[in-house]
Amino acid sequence: MINPLRSEEDAFRFTVVVAVLVAPIALAAIIWSSGVALAVAGGLAFGIAFALLVIRRESAPERTSVRRRPGTDGRRRILVVANETLKGSSLRDEIEHRAAGDDTEVFVVCPALNTKLKHWTSDDDEARAHAHQRLQAMLDALDRDGFRATGDIGDGDPVQALEDGLRVFGADEVIVSTHPLGRSHWLERDVVRRARERFDVPITHVVVDLERERGLSENLSENLSENV
Repeated sequence: MINPLRSEEDAFRFTVVVAVLVAPIALAAIIWSSGVALAVAGGLAFGIAFALLVIRRESAPERTSVRRRPGTDGRRRILVVANETLKGSSLRDEIEHRAAGDDTEVFVVCPALNTKLKHWTSDDDEARAHAHQRLQAMLDALDRDGFRATGDIGDGDPVQALEDGLRVFGADEVIVSTHPLGRSHWLERDVVRRARERFDVPITHVVVDLERERGLSENLSENLSENV
């Protein structure tokens, strides 16, 4: 059986739909009788089936690709999509590796991650503020490394944020950075696979283990202190 709930967003939306549809059944049982409640349930079953169909259609991957606009100045252009892992050294190392000494321009998209409730109530100020802080820190680091780096805050959906980025930045390739498997919501939502299926641009996936990097940094600091 094919599972129509392909992501956390699908599961959340379906839960809300079911809750709304089940409420009249309970109300009918309280006010009238269980027989009336069963009749209502039969009708609402069609509503649930319809909701599944709508969710499945909306979550189906688009097969059209964003038309990229290549640069005319000879520079290599790399689009980076990341949020919390922007501060990871593994991501900066990958950018340097992909640049390979070429005249490279980097555009960083930092999706404004938000909770489902705040997203539904359009309360995204805090999410955008955190994204702005991470983005600015990354741009400052790339600037110190000698890159031409710009960026913007993206949509909370990383695939949509990637599409928006490609529309304004003619990228030769894309780097998507995530936490390791088991700690990454993006990997749970199949973001990398969906992006590779949807866009006709090379996409490199970088796994950034911030806990491991933090531990290595602390060990290095301890060793330096002991040698002083």
